[in-house]
Amino acid sequence: MPTESREDLLVRVATLYYEQDMNQEGIARMLGKTRSNISRMLKEARQRGIVEIKIRKRIPQATALEREFRRVFGLQTALIVESGGRTYDEILASAGMLAAQHLEERLHPSDTLAISWGTGVSAAVNAISPNPSLQVDVAQMIGSVGTVDSAIDGPELARQLAIKLGGKYYYLHAPLIVDSQKTRNTFLEQSTIMDTLNRARRASTALIGVGTTESAASSFLRAGHLTEVQLAELRRQGAVGESSGCYFDAFGRTERFDINNRVIGLDLNEVKRIPHVLAVSCGLLKTRSILGAMRGGWVNVLATDDATAHAVLEESRKG
Repeated sequence: MPTESREDLLVRVATLYYEQDMNQEGIARMLGKTRSNISRMLKEARQRGIVEIKIRKRIPQATALEREFRRVFGLQTALIVESGGRTYDEILASAGMLAAQHLEERLHPSDTLAISWGTGVSAAVNAISPNPSLQVDVAQMIGSVGTVDSAIDGPELARQLAIKLGGKYYYLHAPLIVDSQKTRNTFLEQSTIMDTLNRARRASTALIGVGTTESAASSFLRAGHLTEVQLAELRRQGAVGESSGCYFDAFGRTERFDINNRVIGLDLNEVKRIPHVLAVSCGLLKTRSILGAMRGGWVNVLATDDATAHAVLEESRKG
């Protein structure tokens, strides 16, 4: 029998203590160690990252506003964070935590989850607690944005989430936007891309973000996929937002925007057929884009903040 490595021993001790609820004295007797040895091993396991401890703080929610959002937009669930004067990053992290908790309650063993990209999606992925026993597979639903910040791009988010959920991850080996519809069609004919997109289509749940055409908050502009001139032209044509790479107007319509014909991924009509679509999006600059997504009807769960939610409701009353 090969000698047990130090890391294997730390994993075994941590499993007995944290997952099987044995006390340190009992573990020491089982392994022929002293109680102080076990205490030091548990500390070392945390230092090495073998054990991650998360404290679930209560996240204040605007429950009356959540009820109003469900009534007005016909959502299954609204998850609205009370901002309370916090910074944007803190608010987004809290919205991501609510989204993560919702996913943890929703996902079942052997499910498939389709994933998009962006800061909202990243906030939810970062907040999800590891649960490898679920064995949930994760499929990329749009091509790689190729952003300089790879931590919010689809491939890295799919990998991180699949590892946490104990499943396989399926990359979409393609860019998000190509130069023509013909090039897009060529990519879509490749068997590996067809396989990943088919897995995403069959997903029980999708995790997406909602972007905007406002220059100050446009992810496509930051990633270099659009210039200021191109973004201004989209606004002139009536585009208010983007989700899963597809642009839409204030009523969620996508047909008029030629850029959507060059996107490699699920279109929003396909996203709409996924039973459970959770969007994470915060910030007043995204007011009109969130409203367009609600009107488009492909989102049935939204995680956002109270200031943005109030602005969305106010905008919706304008007709």
